[in-house]
Amino acid sequence: MKIRYYFILLMGLFACLLVMITWYAVDPGKKLLLGVEVAGLLNLCYIIFFYRKVVRPLNVIGSGMDLLREQDFSSRLVQVGQTEADRIVEIFNRMMEQLKEERLRLREQHHFMDLLINASPLGVIILSGEGKVSQVNPTALRMLNVSSREVIGSRLSGLESPLASELVTLPAETSRTIRLSDFNIYKCSHRSFIDKGYPHPFYLIEMVTDEVLKAEKKAYEKVIRMIAHEVNNTVAGITSSLDTALSALEEIDETEDICDVMQVCIERCYKMSNFIVRFAEVVKIPDPVLNWVDLNELACSCCRFMESSCLERGISLKIELTADLPLVWVDASLFEQVLVNILKNAAESIGTEGEISVRTFFPLGIEVIDNGPGITREAEQKLFTPFFSTKPHGQGIGLILIREILKRHNCNFSLRTGSDGLTRFRISF
Repeated sequence: MKIRYYFILLMGLFACLLVMITWYAVDPGKKLLLGVEVAGLLNLCYIIFFYRKVVRPLNVIGSGMDLLREQDFSSRLVQVGQTEADRIVEIFNRMMEQLKEERLRLREQHHFMDLLINASPLGVIILSGEGKVSQVNPTALRMLNVSSREVIGSRLSGLESPLASELVTLPAETSRTIRLSDFNIYKCSHRSFIDKGYPHPFYLIEMVTDEVLKAEKKAYEKVIRMIAHEVNNTVAGITSSLDTALSALEEIDETEDICDVMQVCIERCYKMSNFIVRFAEVVKIPDPVLNWVDLNELACSCCRFMESSCLERGISLKIELTADLPLVWVDASLFEQVLVNILKNAAESIGTEGEISVRTFFPLGIEVIDNGPGITREAEQKLFTPFFSTKPHGQGIGLILIREILKRHNCNFSLRTGSDGLTRFRISF
């Protein structure tokens, strides 16, 4: 029976009871009093019945609403034997089952996505609607060179990371290749997704250093070999002819001016040959012969070698050594070449009247610091590219030579000018 019929019946019983009470008030009698009492008892019984059929189902439905508000999707309502209420209970239980399955599916998807993001070789940085980092995977932490404690809840612009500084400048819905001063190259994308009706920006970072460097090396090796072959063959023939002609002219009187000119040409040919040899050295770097080496002794040796050159320029060369450093597994001769090139570049950057400091540090590394004019932001991104140089007459192969040797030693390194105006070449083992 429907609830309204129960309610109409209840109203009818109350009406009958009211009529009997009114009648008794006009004409009191024992039989009428008994009828009134019976009618009142029947009303009481019906009220109890009405409570069970109407009020109790409503309480059950109210309990279901409480479960829904508390998001307890595992509980179910029991049917109460009332048609309308049982229909509501059935629909409610079916809805709760669907919500439970949907929540379970979303949890499984979120768990899978978390596992996928954390295991991904791509760096993933997800921002909140306020532009703060809400999630970052381990790959991105390594690329940023920061800890999760520093990143979560912070803005990218507030991080002490060169990569983070570059990501901030990347416009939304765009991709760009970023080359940092530590020679690493990243392909970065700035995208967004919708969550709860609001856009959330995120960054995808792919390290493409090895692929780009292999392509660059393959290209410049081919170019250098071709140039070296052609130039050396040509220079050898020209030098031989000039030597023969010079020997013949020296026996003729009044040819001193011509002999001087030819001697200059011969010297120029030798310089050209040496120039090409220097380029060829980048291609012909030998495989390192590794041994245990004291980093402090290696630093002292290179500083002594460059000391006189620095003094001629009025440059003070200082060295700060950290005691009890562990030995390093390197090729001493190749690593000396690296340090000498770094010191030479620092001295040339200063020009005259400056200071260079060489410092070793824990856990294991070395740093060369100079107070020269510094490196611009634009130049930082091109430092380790082939044939790029900030010097007017630079050949752009010194840093390439350093890069190749340090890569073969599996070192981490960077070259940049800090906010204090000092330029640091830092090498970590």
